[in-house]
Amino acid sequence: MYLIFTSRKTNNPLHCISLGSSGVGKTHLQSKVAELIPEEDKVEITVLSANAFYYFNRTELQHKLILIEDLDGAESVLYPLRELQSKKRITKTVVHKDAKGTTKTIHLTVEGPVCVAGCTTQESIYEDNSNRSFLLYIDESEEQDSRIMNYQRLISAGKLNESEQLKAVELLKNVQRVLKPIRVINPFAEYLELPKSVFKPRRTNSHYLQFIEAVTFYKQWQRYRQYDKDTGEEYIETTIEDIQEANELIQEVLLHKSDILNGACRQFFELLKTHLKVNEQATFTNAEIRKALRINPSNQKRYMIQLQLADLVRKAKGDKRKGYVYEVLNYEDYNTTNTQIETILKQTTENLVVQRSS
Repeated sequence: MYLIFTSRKTNNPLHCISLGSSGVGKTHLQSKVAELIPEEDKVEITVLSANAFYYFNRTELQHKLILIEDLDGAESVLYPLRELQSKKRITKTVVHKDAKGTTKTIHLTVEGPVCVAGCTTQESIYEDNSNRSFLLYIDESEEQDSRIMNYQRLISAGKLNESEQLKAVELLKNVQRVLKPIRVINPFAEYLELPKSVFKPRRTNSHYLQFIEAVTFYKQWQRYRQYDKDTGEEYIETTIEDIQEANELIQEVLLHKSDILNGACRQFFELLKTHLKVNEQATFTNAEIRKALRINPSNQKRYMIQLQLADLVRKAKGDKRKGYVYEVLNYEDYNTTNTQIETILKQTTENLVVQRSS
């Protein structure tokens, strides 16, 4: 998320949407990471009217980070936001009366590019926006619950060095301030590959390359400045190490981009499989899983339909009157996809290392 926010200073910023259940800390995470971005570089939005974006000054939003606390409360501005993301400008024609009462047609234009970040619990509703964004799923595991609650206890007990945290925030803000617009060239781009399992590979490939560029851009003061022989334009080059670091960070994002299940359904399925393995069960009922996982009945019904359509779960026996007993058909689908992604990313960087040494 921090690197995505950093990309606002480039000509092709990235965007992100944080996804998770209600109350898991999506907005908190976004706001805490946004604290590392200088105030002059961000615009925080809670509620906006449909036309509000058109009344910013022409260049007021250029290279800004736009933070939307809850996408559910900003539905009216999602279309102009998508246009800003894709076309890097929005234009609206309105009728205006001057001081003499003469009616004139004027064009309101707001220039991008912008970096957009938002939070929602409803992944499917914002498909048009999510296609343009990195989807960041909040960790809702019990281990993460324990880490967060322990952190809260340490704050309450006065055992955290808050002044040290504030110094770190100011340092990272100032790091952002010294970053300057500069062209990034990736000399290894033509050798990079994405797993074939990734959905919508064209857009995902573009995001992947932009993310690598964002890593390089952030390290611009550790890079040797070079100049185009024909134009004299200054630029820096991506290194293999940048690609390796980007691959480590992006692997989980690519995994979700390759998953036939959405994030909430995937989380339910993984918890379901873990429950069955721990209890050495081959079959289960809906009532049993609702009690064990403490899940909302309507959500469970939706997830079970998705899992059956994906041929990951099937009815083993029973009927509509007495109820059904279900079984899991594939326990390794997620691990298999993850292994495939990890393998191809690793092989690609290893091949680059070999090419460089030869």
